[in-house]
Amino acid sequence: MAALVIAEHDNASLKGATFNTVTAALACGGEVHVLVAGANAGGAAAAATQIAGVARVLHADAPGLNHGLAETVAAQVLAVASNYSHILFPATASGKNIAPRVAALLDVAQISDATKILSADTFERPIYAGNAMATVQSLDGIKVITVRTTGFDAAPASGGSAAVETLAAVGDSASCTFLGSEIAKSDRPELTAAKIIVSGGRALGSNEKFNELLTPLADKLGAALGASRAAVDAGYAPNDWQVGQTGKIVAPQLYIAVGISGAIQHLAGMKDSKVIVAINKDAEAPIFSVADYGLEADLFSAVPELIEKL
Repeated sequence: MAALVIAEHDNASLKGATFNTVTAALACGGEVHVLVAGANAGGAAAAATQIAGVARVLHADAPGLNHGLAETVAAQVLAVASNYSHILFPATASGKNIAPRVAALLDVAQISDATKILSADTFERPIYAGNAMATVQSLDGIKVITVRTTGFDAAPASGGSAAVETLAAVGDSASCTFLGSEIAKSDRPELTAAKIIVSGGRALGSNEKFNELLTPLADKLGAALGASRAAVDAGYAPNDWQVGQTGKIVAPQLYIAVGISGAIQHLAGMKDSKVIVAINKDAEAPIFSVADYGLEADLFSAVPELIEKL
């Protein structure tokens, strides 16, 4: 049977996590279909048809699907679930919101944060904050999987020629109503999609020092800004910058950790980065155990010098 990927999108275009999830779906064997559920989401559906490896795009369009409410999207997935052996979601805030509802209503176990597809019924996923990897096998007829996107390369966004099938949209959910949203806008790359990330920790000491030191460095590198949980809890950075087990999981080409000790919670969110650079005056800081390059120095002198050299 085929695998179904639930696309994450803003109606006009697909979000990057969708492409990584398609790669995971292709590893399950069989055809890969993509469900685009939204309102006036023709642009996103058209983009999905171009993804290499996708055989069919299912397009459900209705006003009630505009904001991706979990209850409504889950109902849309359930309407076609019996046609698929695997249903895959990106392990993002949206995917983690919808997937458990689908799994519960199908009465199957959910495979969470899959990082490898070993076979059609066997998967690898991290446990204990990424300190161990578990190999799990599912005997359920339909496998509901959330995919840790940092574990898979993105499928090519062009080269495909999938057909579009229009679905009848489900009715609005009676249990919830969309009231509004506050979306932070930034000229910087999105944290989970950025190729370079500069993150700061509690050692920076204040919000002012965080901005004074890290913003110019990020500007020089064209990087996104991140933070440890300790820095966020101290009020040095906004919550949506948090990298870690309870924040965002990232795997950029370059991750620069400034004044971050490297608690397990933080390492779980960034240790898959291709190159890790750590700046910390504590030679025993755990961050050095995963760093490719480590600079034992006072960040208040090292970072300005680095900015000057750049």
